[in-house]
Amino acid sequence: MSDAPSWPSLYNPLIELFPLQHRDPIQPSGRYLHDPHDVFRFTLYWTLVLYTPSHIICGIYALLNLAFPPPRVPHKVHKTNGSRTNSNGAESIPLRRFADRQLSTGRGSDAQSQLRLPSRSPPAKQNERRSRLTFAILVFIAFATLAVAGAVVGSAIIGYVLAGLFKASKYNMSTCV
Repeated sequence: MSDAPSWPSLYNPLIELFPLQHRDPIQPSGRYLHDPHDVFRFTLYWTLVLYTPSHIICGIYALLNLAFPPPRVPHKVHKTNGSRTNSNGAESIPLRRFADRQLSTGRGSDAQSQLRLPSRSPPAKQNERRSRLTFAILVFIAFATLAVAGAVVGSAIIGYVLAGLFKASKYNMSTCV
């Protein structure tokens, strides 16, 4: 069992900074990490505390947007000089084909016999049991899982690299790092 301090073990880091002359590298009221596993543990805890909440907030935002989507605002179409433009001034492209327009206006009697109009019935749902809320919850769980996985991987890399650097240079790692 190592003599690692308990987490968070915060102390005033100024005791190590001022004055620097004629001071021991280890201060009596300071807390230091020497074991690489302790460095990883501290890095993991601080990464979970500081990294995960931002992903959880983004996951909640995605959940709310998927479960309760904002209302759709119809675009206004303006007709100027024979061309169609939408509200922001860009020219719009009609969604109906030229032959469909001939059918609706009554012109092109032989086009009616050759052209089949698409059915107006809505397509069948693929997953009738899965609701919008279920999908939103799955997205939130994915955000939370990826946040924790990213924190673990990131803290493992950074924690062990820092432990190796501090051990190679024979420095003492403070818990405030």
